Amino acid sequence: MRLKDLEGPHQLKRLTVAELQDLAAEIRQVILETVARNGGHLAPNLGTVELTLALHTVFDSPRDKILWDVSHQSYPHKLVTGRLDRFHTLRQFGGLAGYTDPRESPHDHFHWGHASTSISAAVGMAKARDLLGEDYEVVAVIGDGALTGGMAYEALDHAGHDKTRVIVVLNDNSMSISPNVGAISQFLARIRTGPGYQTLKHQTAEFLRSLPLVGSHALEMVDRWKESIKQLLLPTMFFENLGWTYIGPVDGHNIPALVAALQQARKLKEPVVVHVVTTKGKGVPYAEQLPEKFHGGGPFDVATGKTQAGGPPTYSEVFGNTLVKLAQTNPRVVAITAAMAPGCGLTKFAKQFPDRFFDVGIAEQHAATFAAGLAKAGMRPVFAVYSTFLQRAYDQVIHDVCLQNLPVVFAIDRGGLVEDGATHQGVFDIAYLRTVPNIVIGAPKDENELQHMLYTGLCHDGPFAFRYPRGKAQGVPMDPEPRLLPIGKAEVLREGSDLAILALGVWAPVALQAAAILAEEGIEAAVVNPRWVKPLDGALIEALARETGLILTVEEGSLAGGFGSAVLEYLADRGIAGVRVDRMGVPDRFMDHGNPKHHYEALGLTPAGIAARARQLVLSTRAELPNLAQRRAPVQRVGRRLRSAAGSRDK
Repeated sequence: MRLKDLEGPHQLKRLTVAELQDLAAEIRQVILETVARNGGHLAPNLGTVELTLALHTVFDSPRDKILWDVSHQSYPHKLVTGRLDRFHTLRQFGGLAGYTDPRESPHDHFHWGHASTSISAAVGMAKARDLLGEDYEVVAVIGDGALTGGMAYEALDHAGHDKTRVIVVLNDNSMSISPNVGAISQFLARIRTGPGYQTLKHQTAEFLRSLPLVGSHALEMVDRWKESIKQLLLPTMFFENLGWTYIGPVDGHNIPALVAALQQARKLKEPVVVHVVTTKGKGVPYAEQLPEKFHGGGPFDVATGKTQAGGPPTYSEVFGNTLVKLAQTNPRVVAITAAMAPGCGLTKFAKQFPDRFFDVGIAEQHAATFAAGLAKAGMRPVFAVYSTFLQRAYDQVIHDVCLQNLPVVFAIDRGGLVEDGATHQGVFDIAYLRTVPNIVIGAPKDENELQHMLYTGLCHDGPFAFRYPRGKAQGVPMDPEPRLLPIGKAEVLREGSDLAILALGVWAPVALQAAAILAEEGIEAAVVNPRWVKPLDGALIEALARETGLILTVEEGSLAGGFGSAVLEYLADRGIAGVRVDRMGVPDRFMDHGNPKHHYEALGLTPAGIAARARQLVLSTRAELPNLAQRRAPVQRVGRRLRSAAGSRDK
């Protein structure tokens, strides 16, 4: 059967092993060609093709619930559940999501994107099934990398105690994004390289029962000996001690073996772990050899796997290079990542300072408190983390770092909109951090200012966070040495008398382009690089508010509680009346996947869009206040004075 003839997963049950293997090869080719064109997660999906076919052969989706942890490995699942005709739209605006999404298909039971959460959801669904008297299977497919996250163990403990009937498929490929680290990874490696559990269990029982012992007490002794030997020889007892039956390890690319193991698990009316060993990048040589590189990313050449090089470095690379430079002269600087070393630009740091680099696995909560402990004992920790993943450590940021005013630097990567969609949009960090006492929050306008901001953070005696976007930097000249930025002081980039545009972070250069458009129309806009969300440059904001009466804030973050809200609150708290504040940013809704440029156009976050919003604000105000133009001269004087002061403070 060809993939195009597959109407749904129910047809897989009628296929022979040879037909399933042919289908697996076709699925791999479709995934390879699509990801090479659109970008996305290649290696994880190549590794789960046979597992996906086996799952849909044994279970009856969508009646049975197959849940994919993170779900970045769900492309084969999408292909066998009727989405081949739309697969070419993968990760495109308006197309298929790169993760499972219940809006796409009844076979997707959860909207996923973050790790270590599937077992908790599976236990919840299984409990609901039991309470409602229904009968179906709940299967959570979780990678070994996700087992570095504590939430997975909370769910294992709960279900093991309650004996909730749920199946966990442990997809063990020795990787999350980076190679797995820690005791859990070593534990699974011992299982992979040790004897099979079922084989040893059977052989142990047969041997002990062959001994010349008689009577019930002797049989009880045999059972105790059997359990003792299992405990001694098999690290799999970790799961069984938590109340789970363990099956495996199973070759994750052997369809008959997978089907047999899953059928065995389905017969058991108790919590079961099926340990499956897979190869990340299976079937594509360059993806197998470099699974870390091909975990996820942009388009590449199908034949060679090479990506287009050239252009300026990424913001992540600038951050990583600067951190290496600063660590060379400050032995107290340490770097922390939660399984994201390459994505956060820490590969070079890890090689140069292995004793000062800590990959804690997918454990953001631990990472934040670990950083607090390091800071408390005299180190200068930098926790590099994606905006969307720092959300997972919010309590630790508040309770363990900020409450004690500890000098931890949070380098917030992917601050803003990204292609991956709602589960990964980095638009909430300003709002969720701004309410926390003691923390400083910044956003550099370019890569040169990024290096200065990182240096400033490491010199600051307290919590410090700064955000920067994904992708290529702007290619501006870099100062030879990083320097201190005055915390709480903005930078006036352009003078103007009609309104002030306060554009946070990398939107400051875009606002300059918008101001140039407005100038051709006779509208003079002052452009300010705020630099800081907390503390604000109140003196500058107040002066511009009083003189122009018009402020437009621009940010690539949530409007609810964001930078624009901070400006409004500042003015309201000081009773500054008669000023109009308009805000541009991300509205109060979850933003879908696709190239962020589509969202920028829709939200007006372009030079033309910002100019249009500013024009509307000025013209509507002039209609209401005809004498507004008379205030132009004082504003120009204020702008020159403040820009001069800002420049002198930066030296």
